[in-house]
Amino acid sequence: MKDTALHVVFGTGQVGSALVEHLDRLGVQVRAVSRHRPVRLRDGIDWRPADASNPQEASEAAKGATVIYQCLNASYTAWPKLFPPLQHGVLTAAERNDSLLVSFENVYGYGPTGGRRMTEDLPLAATTVMGRTRVAMTRLLMSASAEGRVRMTIGRAADLFGPGVTESALGKQFFPTAVAGKKVDFIGDPDLLHTYSYVPDVAAGLAVLGTDDRAQGQAWHLPGPETVSTREIVDIVEERLGHPVGIRVMPRVAVRALGLVNPMMRGLAEMAYEFEEPFVLDTTKFRTMFGGQTTPLNEAIATTVDAFQRSAELAKT
Repeated sequence: MKDTALHVVFGTGQVGSALVEHLDRLGVQVRAVSRHRPVRLRDGIDWRPADASNPQEASEAAKGATVIYQCLNASYTAWPKLFPPLQHGVLTAAERNDSLLVSFENVYGYGPTGGRRMTEDLPLAATTVMGRTRVAMTRLLMSASAEGRVRMTIGRAADLFGPGVTESALGKQFFPTAVAGKKVDFIGDPDLLHTYSYVPDVAAGLAVLGTDDRAQGQAWHLPGPETVSTREIVDIVEERLGHPVGIRVMPRVAVRALGLVNPMMRGLAEMAYEFEEPFVLDTTKFRTMFGGQTTPLNEAIATTVDAFQRSAELAKT
């Protein structure tokens, strides 16, 4: 029997679709909202079409929601222009429906930390265009909460990976290339510690934030597999695949040069600092408050490799 509280998930991409499935498995009444009907949505899941950048459409799509999850994203090449209106629409929907708002964020807002572990009390000191955009969006949510306009909480994760994850450092440029036995391109130092967040764990963490009142009014780092270096990730992938996977390091100067003509590479160049110093997400606060199990790294990588192998085989048929 499903819980009568309605949980509405805006965005059916890498994180949103995983969250919808997780909430449904928990027996929660869930509704997915996106501009276009998602291909991977399981039969029986309630889905509503809406352009979230339109506050009226977003509010109507979320009508009756007890909890709203903001899992939207925007094109990487136009992130600063397109993303804030999406958040504004979802924030308005939460205000009008008196819903708890759970906003999913990355960690761009912290900016370079000099290798210091990222904790929730770090200042939002971003220096990049996308980082400053993230800071402005976060502060808008915090202001709305402080003014009593909305109840909200924030869940943050590092670089994503997992089955179906393509838009990430460990996405379509990594796993499909590794499965094919080719060298993977990498920016920065692959021997530095780097946290990668596993999407099924991210979804589980967001669901906790949406169902536990202790989470409200704060930012939380969502837990996941243990942090190792990218080279160690490659070693585990090699072991699962049974063949070597080389790393081809792209010099930052080359990435910057490509960015002069390629907006995507320009965005990667400005965020390259994440791979030039230790990049470790500290999730102690979440684990101490909520506990919970996360997926061991070997298991998460094995599941991801197997999924990309199946995709490669399907592509051949």
